[in-house]
Amino acid sequence: MEYAIEVHQLIKRYEDFTLGPIDLKVPKGYLIGYIGENGSGKSTTLKAILGLIQPDSGKITVFGNQVKDNPQLLNKIGVVFDNLFLPGEMKLKEVGKYCSLSFTTWQSKQFEEYLHQFKLSPNKKVKDLSRGMKMKLSLSIALSHQAELLILDEATSGLDPVVRDEILDILLEFLQNESHTVLISSHILSDLEKTADYIAFLHKGKLLFMEQKDQLIEEYGLCSVSNEAMKTIDPEAIVGKRSHAFGQELLVKRSLVPESMELSKPSIEDIMIFIIKGEV
Repeated sequence: MEYAIEVHQLIKRYEDFTLGPIDLKVPKGYLIGYIGENGSGKSTTLKAILGLIQPDSGKITVFGNQVKDNPQLLNKIGVVFDNLFLPGEMKLKEVGKYCSLSFTTWQSKQFEEYLHQFKLSPNKKVKDLSRGMKMKLSLSIALSHQAELLILDEATSGLDPVVRDEILDILLEFLQNESHTVLISSHILSDLEKTADYIAFLHKGKLLFMEQKDQLIEEYGLCSVSNEAMKTIDPEAIVGKRSHAFGQELLVKRSLVPESMELSKPSIEDIMIFIIKGEV
């Protein structure tokens, strides 16, 4: 398998938080959802991958090279953050001219086509755009310089469902080219449930797992049992538990409980919440 991103033993220390050590491989041709609670280190990881911060140790390569040593790699990486870092007075047609100076692979016609597709007026100023319009503009920029890798950091948060769905459709269209890859961090796990191929789960600066989404959902099960019945369950099977008036709600590993036990499929959100908040 070929990898778009390879992170090996990444560590970044702050006064009150340490990210890592993290080992993460992002396979080419897939959409990877990067999830975790606020402050878990998702944005720090993405900034390290992009060379925006310097790790304390570890090695990161994108398409087999380090960004800091190969700035031309940035032509292949489209980035969408939760904020748009452009002057408010700049008109959208001027954004295109600005980007043509920033990317040697800039495609003006493609940018204009995305503005038309997203119904963004070239004469509109950046400061007059709604949040949804700003995200569409960011995505238009990211997709207009022949990027092979898209990195999105909470890009869909705060957007209405119609705009989110439109952006997800664009990402899936981008992935029709098998050499393209998307790494997206998001709190809206229902979006990742629909689109992600893999889920990487970061908790308190540690990568707990990266697994295929469908296998992940099949691996775990939800059940509600009495306190008495819980005593019969292998403790190794219990990933997380939450007490309620009639007993316990459990997230369990299907392979470690009897086949006769009635289990329901968890969502990605269920898995995340039980691991973070559930008693272990």
